[in-house]
Amino acid sequence: MIEWDDTRPRWEQVAEKIKGEIQRGELRPGDRVPSVVALTREYGIAQATAQKALINLRQEGLTKTVPGMGSFVI
Repeated sequence: MIEWDDTRPRWEQVAEKIKGEIQRGELRPGDRVPSVVALTREYGIAQATAQKALINLRQEGLTKTVPGMGSFVI
């Protein structure tokens, strides 16, 4: 879950949680990353916050986005 007293932005916390799942092998290459809607429900965050987390993962080269299909682990 999100640590509400953590000083880091919420999008960064979500991105770190997903990165951890990738590093631990819980999410493997080709696996779909949770959608914006799924992240908003799971973490109680705004859609823009979830979108920023997914953008960050893509910019770091951990995921790729396929239009109309979602984001996937590389």
